Amino acid sequence: MSLFSPQFYDILLPLWLSIKLASITTVCLLVFATPLAYWLAKPSYSNFSARLKIMLMGVIAMPLVLPPTVLGFYLLLLLSPNFGFGKWLVAHNIGALAFTFEGLVIGSIVYSLPFFVQPVYAQFLRIPTSINDIALLMEPSRLRRFTAVALPQARSGIILGSLISFAHTIGEFGVVLMIGGSIAGETKVISIAIYEQVEALNYDMAHTMSLLLIALGVVLVGLIASFNNKINQRHK
Repeated sequence: MSLFSPQFYDILLPLWLSIKLASITTVCLLVFATPLAYWLAKPSYSNFSARLKIMLMGVIAMPLVLPPTVLGFYLLLLLSPNFGFGKWLVAHNIGALAFTFEGLVIGSIVYSLPFFVQPVYAQFLRIPTSINDIALLMEPSRLRRFTAVALPQARSGIILGSLISFAHTIGEFGVVLMIGGSIAGETKVISIAIYEQVEALNYDMAHTMSLLLIALGVVLVGLIASFNNKINQRHK
């Protein structure tokens, strides 16, 4: 296969779109879900706060038990111009997010949220109470305690969560198919491209794409296992 052949372009574009989607999703999770995991891991001083955290953890974990098509269907309704958030966007001349790359990012954040939050949350819980107590005495600013004390202590969990969510987003199929369909260069990620090649009985192309994903998966799984092993050794 030539580097300038249409077949090579058909492989490269969906692969690049998948990597771009996974990268943006992971960065968004780093920015928004890390503080969320930190708040969830902090002790609760009231029954309301404790119950709220339990409910929120349940909502976050829903993508683990729901079929991707169910989650994708309701996200599609939410982002479409006739319902929910999408209707509000259209009313304000912004445009609906269904069948757009931005819509894929939103869906991927929701779908990969538990895969990021859980290891980060667990790492925040492992911070010794003595360190938190000293930080509380020495640093009155909550933001400083989070950035200067909690984040360095939870670095391994944050890296692990980032790798897992990146790998999970790369392999998405059901959610991205429901939200984005198959628009070349916009929403057709490599998992959808493989599905279409199989439907067209073009097994050679599907085989090539699948091997690329397998190779990428092996690298990511190796990194995930390495960081997970480091975390386990540190806390023995």
